Amino acid sequence: MKFICERNILLKEISMAQEIIASKNVISILSNIYLEAENDSLTIKATDLKVNFETKLPVTVLEPGPATVFGDKFFSIIGSVPEGEMEFEYNDNKVKIKTSVKKANFQLKSIASDKYPEFPVSNSEYFEIPVKEFKEMINQTVFAISDDETRYFMNGVFMEKTDDKIIMVATDGRRLAYAEKDGGGINNFPAVIIPPKILNIIVKRSGDEGNIQLSITDKIMYVRFGTYNFSSVLLEGQFPNYRKVIPEEQINTLSVNRIEMLDALRRVSLLVEQKSHRVYIGLKSGTMEVYSEEGEIGEAKEEIPCKYDGEEIALAFNYRYIEEPFKVISSDEICIRFTGQSKAITITPVPKTDFFHIIMPMQS
Repeated sequence: MKFICERNILLKEISMAQEIIASKNVISILSNIYLEAENDSLTIKATDLKVNFETKLPVTVLEPGPATVFGDKFFSIIGSVPEGEMEFEYNDNKVKIKTSVKKANFQLKSIASDKYPEFPVSNSEYFEIPVKEFKEMINQTVFAISDDETRYFMNGVFMEKTDDKIIMVATDGRRLAYAEKDGGGINNFPAVIIPPKILNIIVKRSGDEGNIQLSITDKIMYVRFGTYNFSSVLLEGQFPNYRKVIPEEQINTLSVNRIEMLDALRRVSLLVEQKSHRVYIGLKSGTMEVYSEEGEIGEAKEEIPCKYDGEEIALAFNYRYIEEPFKVISSDEICIRFTGQSKAITITPVPKTDFFHIIMPMQS
């Protein structure tokens, strides 16, 4: 194998491949990136056995063939050299790298390419959804997944198609994040639990224009956008019945400026108990008081205006559970609906859209 390509073009693709790789063990094939030069294109593959990545880019092929290269050092080498053409050659179980600008030369040992894992291929049809909408659904839910590995079925985002809606839900047992989009015209697929790694890659690496293509089986999700192909093993298990958690009716409503609330939470959280992260929200007509106490150290309190005309009440929450939905919602005003001190609250943007967040209070 021997090919020439531009450093900047290759660096972008290798950086994505390196995100997939979980191992940095030099002797493991899973630490390597697979390269194959053929027909003036270079195929790049990377895997951690759960998430697979593949793409192609144009190069000048001098000798076709495959090779693997240790991803961590390969990425570092490409990132260290100036812009310009680079030449790559594989022989004698070594990948040789030459630069045209500084005349720098590198050599990396290689593992036989036939040891590289085979990637699964989808036997189901792909469907399309606007990538901007899909990324919004991810952003509104992925932060709420559980990190408790004993509850592995909650370590991902649940996704299903019901009627003409695509729904995504995440929960850790104390909060729930829900998003839906129009799914009219999209073929049915099994309800699945998607690990966060592939979802975070989609958010980071896909643009905001055009569609993303998905193919979903009961065990694997396949993703295509731009020149990229991914597949991800799905989580097994029975996701909780999230519909039972959604309140049917909540009698109290308030609205508050999103930025003012975030700023108040940020300041008041400086003096929360480090174990519980508890903040209090005190409500009375036209006013919200956000306050916290940290044992014998001190307390913090901030008052902000809000639209509320109900009875005086104090609610207690993990401040992160309030802060995170306020960060991902983009509207200027936020609506909070609730019934009482021990009942869940629902957070929605104003005006109401196709997502919401449910949070259980803490003991006061």
